[in-house]
Amino acid sequence: MKLADILLFLLLLSGNLAGQPGSVMKAPVASWGMVQRIPEFKSSYIGSRTIDILVPDEYPGHPEEHYPVLYMHDGQMLFDSSETWNHQEWGVDEALSQYFKKTGKSCIVVAIHNAGQKRYSEYFPKKPFDMLSNEGKEKIALLAEKQASRQMGENGPVSDMYLQFLAKELKPMIDEAFRTKKGPASTFICGSSMGGLISLYALCELPQVFGAAACLSTHWPGIFDDHQNPVPAAFMQYLSKKAPSSATHRIYMDCGTAGLDSLYPRYHLQAEKILKSKGYSGNKMKSRLVQGASHNEQAWKARMPEVLEFLLGK
Repeated sequence: MKLADILLFLLLLSGNLAGQPGSVMKAPVASWGMVQRIPEFKSSYIGSRTIDILVPDEYPGHPEEHYPVLYMHDGQMLFDSSETWNHQEWGVDEALSQYFKKTGKSCIVVAIHNAGQKRYSEYFPKKPFDMLSNEGKEKIALLAEKQASRQMGENGPVSDMYLQFLAKELKPMIDEAFRTKKGPASTFICGSSMGGLISLYALCELPQVFGAAACLSTHWPGIFDDHQNPVPAAFMQYLSKKAPSSATHRIYMDCGTAGLDSLYPRYHLQAEKILKSKGYSGNKMKSRLVQGASHNEQAWKARMPEVLEFLLGK
């Protein structure tokens, strides 16, 4: 598809498309910037996916300017609480507005909607899962389905396919259709909970694509049962082997201490220790335990300005 055709397609999708009355075609309302929606982005690796792209307010008036890009998971939860299942949102648009007023800088945000019940399989890092014993794999798959009706899939996680979708299909389209800074130093990835896991996994598996990851309330246990759970140890072993060079990459990670987040601090500190041993310190890593913070969009919204400052610079 030629650049002109892509831009025309996105322009049409940003308004009311004739003959399309449903809300699927309607982009979320942002308080700052403009959101363009692709309702059915086709993929050879995963199922088709809704993609929302937030471009900065100043984007149309600066045709020579190129922008960093932040890829975010659970994209339906980022901009407009009137359209989310729990009436909460990350407030990414508000955080970017605040950041722009402070620094005069901004970025493009690519919000990738999750796949519902298949979200678990797409976000669960495959290589750490493959490190588990057969008994461990069966336990995790059964508990996940029992506890939260999450689908792991017959062959385990499909997160490697999800990463191929990001690197080989979505990012090339974004780089062609928008004025982006294309290199890893200006390409970031962010998510919370299982989205934190897949963000860290993307940084480790695709260091040539992503230069920094923000992992909020990372769901290290993989399930909701922390009793004799082999998953965190597998993640730590994987991170010890696969963390990218701290000379070229950066990591933000945090967790709260309340609700579901109360499961995370000990694993968070283990991961922090591993990363420090690999040179992640100073401006290469920001690690936070947020006392009293729970596991919800309101908590992540409160931390979003700090995330942007880490990824984009003060």
